[in-house]
Amino acid sequence: MTIELGSLGAYLAAAEATAEEAVALEEAGYGAIWLAASPEADLRSAERLLDATGRSVVGTSVLNVWTADAETVAASYHRIAGKHPDRLLVGIGAGHRELNAEYASPVAKTARYLDALAALGVPADRVLLAALGPKMLRLAAERAAGTLTLQVTPEHTRRARAALGPDKLVVPAHGVVLDTDADRARETGRAGVRPLLSIANYAANLRRIGYTDQDLTDPFSDRLIDALVLHGDATAVAAGVRAELAAGANHVGLHAAGEDPIGVLRAVAQATAGGRP
Repeated sequence: MTIELGSLGAYLAAAEATAEEAVALEEAGYGAIWLAASPEADLRSAERLLDATGRSVVGTSVLNVWTADAETVAASYHRIAGKHPDRLLVGIGAGHRELNAEYASPVAKTARYLDALAALGVPADRVLLAALGPKMLRLAAERAAGTLTLQVTPEHTRRARAALGPDKLVVPAHGVVLDTDADRARETGRAGVRPLLSIANYAANLRRIGYTDQDLTDPFSDRLIDALVLHGDATAVAAGVRAELAAGANHVGLHAAGEDPIGVLRAVAQATAGGRP
């Protein structure tokens, strides 16, 4: 059975996500809550949010295959899925050379991790891969329910959809800044993406879809920041969400910046719903 995500998801830091936030997001219309920053393999953070809500899907974005023990992940999946069937997605990823000392042959390592999860009874249609390049996208098409993508644009989403075909999930994520002062919003966006754009995997992927060294050199071009970080009023952000859906996304995850991220996410959900035909 395919899990129903709806069109909007919200990212929360796994270690800080609260039951109250999850309930507020569910009430605002978010179909999924994505736990960022490499959640622990015991999936207690996901379980806590599932216990607090009634229908939202919770997914990991993403478990690191170098550090999250597959046996622990599988046991945790079964423990939670028994209580909350069709509401848990296991997102996994191969990390980055700059951050993981063990990093080598990421596609092969991810394939072995998928083998381990499958042998332990985790269904492939409950697993998503963090996939950017062609080889990892191919693995997602062959061995998982689809892909989670970060630091991408609608052009990458079109390519991911073509690589995965019509029946797999394509779930891009964007930062969100609610600020109608474009220069100030871009500066906020730059601060958010700066640590990620120093990572080779993200920079290489953006080069594949047409960005140049000039775009990718700090302080980064406006056109790059505008593509990666949705900003403006809630209506403008909602238009960015719809652009991703039109490019082939099933669902769009949002990372809200600012002092009131739940308020930002509520406003975007309302604007997105109001723009439906």
